[in-house]
Amino acid sequence: MGPTLTFRPGDHRALRVCIAAAAADVAVDCSPAKATDPAQSGFSLSLDGFTSLSQANAAARSVGGERLVPKDVTAAALVEDWTEWDERCLQPALRQGNAAAIQACLQELAAGVTSTGFLHGQGPTLADVCIYSTLLPATTAQLVQLVPPISSYVERLAALGPFKAGSEACLCGASPRTFAEVFAQELAGGRSVHPQLPVAGKRNIMITSALPYVNNVPHLGNIVGCVLSADCYARFCRLRGHNAIFMCGTDEYGTATETKALEEGLTCQQICDKYNKIHADIYSWFGISFDNFGRTPTWQQTEIAQDIFQQLSEAGFLVEQTMEQLYSEAAGKFLADRLVSGRCPKCSYEDARGDQCDNCGNLLNPTELIDPICKLTGTRPVLRTTKHLFLDLPRLSQQLQDYIDTTSDLGGWTTNCLQVTKAWMRDGLKVRCITRDLRWGTPVPAEGYEDKVFYVWFDAPIGYISITANYTDEWKAWWQRPQDVDLVQFMGKDNVPFHTVIFPATLLGTGKPWTMMKSISVTEYLNYEDDKFSKSRGIGVFGNDAKDTGIPPEVWRYYLLANRPEQSDSVFKWTDLAAKTNNELLNNLGNFISRVIAFTHARFGGKVPAAVPGRGAEIADELGMQIQPIVQQYVELLEKIKIREAIRLALVISSAGNKLFQDYKLFDMIKEDRPEEDKQTCATLVSALTGLVAILAALVSPYMPTTTDKILEQLQLPASSILLTDDFIARTRLPHHLISAGHQLGARQLLFTRISDEEVAQHRARFSGKQSERATPAGAAATAETAKFIQKQGKSGPVAAGIEKPAAVKQAKAKASKAAKAPAGAEQSPGPNAVSLEAPGASPAANGDASAAGGQQQATANGVSAPEGKTSKKEKAAKPAKASPAAAEVDQPVDVSRVDLRVGVICKAWRHPGADSLYVEEIDCGEAEPRQVVSGLVKHIPEAEMQGARVVIVTNLKPANMRSVKSHAMVLAATSPDGSTVELVTPPEGAAPGDRVGAAGFEGVPDKLLDPKKAKVFETVATELASNSERIACYRGIPLATSAGPCTVKSVVGGSIR
Repeated sequence: MGPTLTFRPGDHRALRVCIAAAAADVAVDCSPAKATDPAQSGFSLSLDGFTSLSQANAAARSVGGERLVPKDVTAAALVEDWTEWDERCLQPALRQGNAAAIQACLQELAAGVTSTGFLHGQGPTLADVCIYSTLLPATTAQLVQLVPPISSYVERLAALGPFKAGSEACLCGASPRTFAEVFAQELAGGRSVHPQLPVAGKRNIMITSALPYVNNVPHLGNIVGCVLSADCYARFCRLRGHNAIFMCGTDEYGTATETKALEEGLTCQQICDKYNKIHADIYSWFGISFDNFGRTPTWQQTEIAQDIFQQLSEAGFLVEQTMEQLYSEAAGKFLADRLVSGRCPKCSYEDARGDQCDNCGNLLNPTELIDPICKLTGTRPVLRTTKHLFLDLPRLSQQLQDYIDTTSDLGGWTTNCLQVTKAWMRDGLKVRCITRDLRWGTPVPAEGYEDKVFYVWFDAPIGYISITANYTDEWKAWWQRPQDVDLVQFMGKDNVPFHTVIFPATLLGTGKPWTMMKSISVTEYLNYEDDKFSKSRGIGVFGNDAKDTGIPPEVWRYYLLANRPEQSDSVFKWTDLAAKTNNELLNNLGNFISRVIAFTHARFGGKVPAAVPGRGAEIADELGMQIQPIVQQYVELLEKIKIREAIRLALVISSAGNKLFQDYKLFDMIKEDRPEEDKQTCATLVSALTGLVAILAALVSPYMPTTTDKILEQLQLPASSILLTDDFIARTRLPHHLISAGHQLGARQLLFTRISDEEVAQHRARFSGKQSERATPAGAAATAETAKFIQKQGKSGPVAAGIEKPAAVKQAKAKASKAAKAPAGAEQSPGPNAVSLEAPGASPAANGDASAAGGQQQATANGVSAPEGKTSKKEKAAKPAKASPAAAEVDQPVDVSRVDLRVGVICKAWRHPGADSLYVEEIDCGEAEPRQVVSGLVKHIPEAEMQGARVVIVTNLKPANMRSVKSHAMVLAATSPDGSTVELVTPPEGAAPGDRVGAAGFEGVPDKLLDPKKAKVFETVATELASNSERIACYRGIPLATSAGPCTVKSVVGGSIR
């Protein structure tokens, strides 16, 4: 099968490919596109049904091959230079209509045409083909007036057979004027497709996420750490009415690309095209709303990076140094850092890369490695001297420090970001190399550096700017108007120094008024079950895997964002994914919305009833008093990019709605034999509950946009009605007046489906081991053996800890490891067993209400079907025997409901006889006898303040000996971010010893005993305990409280609690 060209007839990009094919006598299958919108032109050259090229000159080069590029090295370099000149100089000048630039280009071209009438040799080369294809439509449209010798040059080329044949193939029977028409449309489209620019008087926000590298498939940790978090924030900004754009794209230059190309036997361009498409497809499936998802190998990248380089050079911030670099005699080349591996000098890890150790995270130079090995040849490299250019960071240090001091406070930089940045500045900045001995990258425009390119760490962040320039010619309106634009960046913690130190220093060094990063959101690591996600080792669930599970993207978005590792590492667990889906989405959010819509249809003809004054108005008013502050807090949290905390508040609202529905027994209230007053009260409450549904549609929109679309379809409301404007937030105070009386609702829709225990077992078995192993037949056999074993053990959940796998599983895994030669990818599996869920009611477990079962039976009697997600009798009969209590506890979701927090009062406290830093306390926690507790608070809280102190204690920890004194609980205390202050967490006034402390939305029975040897429940929960800006102790942003009110700390803001 030959290459297939998709294009619009008359497209100059396709013209060069058609001419190249005619010149090289290569058969190309032409597939004219039907699109007339230049933004949807869809130009691409598919080489093998999978790999495609979208860069026009690269496509022409691929087709023309050796026939259009001389074999002589010097001549080939000349042709490549002119081909790049076409992209970098001629095309931009014509697109921008810059008369001076066009004239300069034509003069340069006139000087380059040889006496033979070509740019080189006796016949046309790739450079002639590309330049002719750029000039022809512009001259046909009379946008450019050619004069000799350029007019003669174009006429001579037009008369040649391949150029005639290529033009005919590109026109597909259309008139030659089509070249001019398509080019004119492209010019007009390029200036109107992306009109969004900063707007005076509005908050203008430019959002970027770290550019994903194209040497692999992104895993879930990559996705949530960068593009998904940025997308959630971008959607929120638009919802608030801010003028926001979201820029991202693939980072394609550098050694990693060359290494991957060698590994897969492809060219660098082919690797980039392949993985750019994989990334784009994955992000599209996840619903990422980029304003532009671009690429770094563009003429804009070359132009802007080289301009920045020249400005740094002119300002004196570049220095040349000679350095010793590893050279492979076997390969005959200097080795870039990623082409070298060896033992880490910091931690002795045996497989450290030449640029960074994956084990300890330290940045390295290849020459620092112990026993280095060339990855290309397996031989030991030698040291040779070479020259490079360095960015003089020490001279920029003071400017950079001033920027960090001002902006980190103004932009609210996260603690983990500040820690990394301060460490770099504290240790002293050093000059940093910005050039490399490579071919795949942005050329260095300096004499003597013709064979070098920019180092990717210097080049890649400039990709944010070039991708914006690819989005709009007026990119400087975003990037050089710092007074009008806020730049907000998202990334994982390993990218911090490049964005807070090196890239800002680069921009400061130019002396230009760049828009500098204001706010930065940095995530920790998302781990996978009992291991780390790893692209290099293929461990975990990858973007294409998530798509293949059959679990909808909305569920993945919710789970990843609700589990976002904001302050510390978090863990992906299949059991937790199922628990959050079934309990939070299905039983809580989905059931509430479904039951309100269904009840309104069943009892009010599908129309929102009118709120009746004096009939339930006080209840609705009280509900509004509860809800409006939650909505306001949600907005404040997302403005501060507290994504994980904010989504919990939406569930608090749906829980409140479920509780109201249940507490007031609306099914009974509306019965025929009830007084008219009750029916009117019911109408008022239903109007308030439909208002809550509209509020929830707004709050879940940044997290689950298509879920919001389904909710709006059921409400029959436009998206504009739920924009989170200040006016909408004010109106949430009266939820019973949010939707007009008499408004007709749409049909009820299923929002979520249950993830069964069997599916959890299947997914967990399927995604064990390495991704490459799963793609092999042996890997599939191992997965099948594991799944069979789980079923044979009678467990519908994951394999319990400590159970030995059968020999068949071990053998299959071993065979899979040996057979893993195919590219990373996972075998297709059937989607989840979607249960037909028809209904609105809440399950008893969802509300923690002992009377719920009766309420559901009554609901059915009143014409409303069973609760959404309720298990059928057939399913119940098919369920396996219950697991042991211990196994059940291990498989429960890990949240604060499993920790038994109680109010206590310290009866007396004294110094530990065997440890100077410890207190021993007797604490009354409402039991028959006080508990003896040991706490390490001596250095922080005076002994006198401990006496009689009211505290919050963890009562279900396993007793522990602390220097020969047994401790039967733990006192909670908050520590300030800098570690200087430690304060007790204090329960509210009126709370009695023994009162339970919990967080709304996390109701449940705590474990009898938390044994850290079995499951680190408290250790995991503690990572999400913190004091907020009001000094309230919170879990995931939800206040820890008793019935008397929230627990607080004295002064610590943003402190960790444990």
